[in-house]
Amino acid sequence: MSSPRLPSLAVVGSINVDVSAAVRRLPGPGETVLGGTLARHPGGKGANQAVAAARLGATVRMIGAVGDDGDGQRMLENLQEAGVGTADVWLGAQPTGTALITVEESGENQIVVCSGANSDVSLDGVRFAPDEVVLAQLEIPMGVVARLAEAVPGYLAVNAAPAAALPAEVLARADLVIVNEHEYESLRPEIERAALVAVTYGSEGAALREHGTEVVRVPAPRVRAVNAVGAGDAFCAALTVALAAGWDREEALRAACAVGADAVTHEGAQPPLRPLESYRWAHPAG
Repeated sequence: MSSPRLPSLAVVGSINVDVSAAVRRLPGPGETVLGGTLARHPGGKGANQAVAAARLGATVRMIGAVGDDGDGQRMLENLQEAGVGTADVWLGAQPTGTALITVEESGENQIVVCSGANSDVSLDGVRFAPDEVVLAQLEIPMGVVARLAEAVPGYLAVNAAPAAALPAEVLARADLVIVNEHEYESLRPEIERAALVAVTYGSEGAALREHGTEVVRVPAPRVRAVNAVGAGDAFCAALTVALAAGWDREEALRAACAVGADAVTHEGAQPPLRPLESYRWAHPAG
């Protein structure tokens, strides 16, 4: 059975430069670890999800902000090269956002985000079509996320990361809320009021909860992890467009887990991905 065509997606979120250091192991509090390898990659949860969705086959536009600087220009070019529309990306008054990332050999990571121009994201002049899916995260001002509850006439998904209390109107309006297991515990029980919540469990897969009750759980494919930085964002993009396209919930969740598993086998937060349909029949772990 063929899948419905993937919907158009508007991603409202952050655009960062990721400055990453690959190390043998993560440092403990107050500890210095030598021997790191430094790299710069495009990042930001919003940009990561927009690029992932475009590579999975969706038509995508980005709503965000970058600084009027060299990093901002490079991030715009990166989005455009991935096929993401950038007409709604503003030039903010602050420098382009930056994430400082330390990644150990197992793929585990520590991240510090300097918001920069992401604090200037606005919905002024932005309009959403009734058939356009909207996906947002929490690396932008919460007031912008709150406005989406009224501004979006169609499908609305919110990745509640980094963990922060969502406005009641957003929880009531969102068709889908996505969190990892730590964010879920941090935001519980308020997040249980959402209509549909996806909870990721890393290499153990993911689950869907409807009004607080688990309705679907799937394992993740077994892979050799290289870098887990972009896995959650790839999962968010895949699950959002699959569910909004009308895929069966279990099929959508299984495909999203396969996309996330594929993502951890690549360096950087914006891994190369295949069309979403190719992940639909992914084999489970074990």
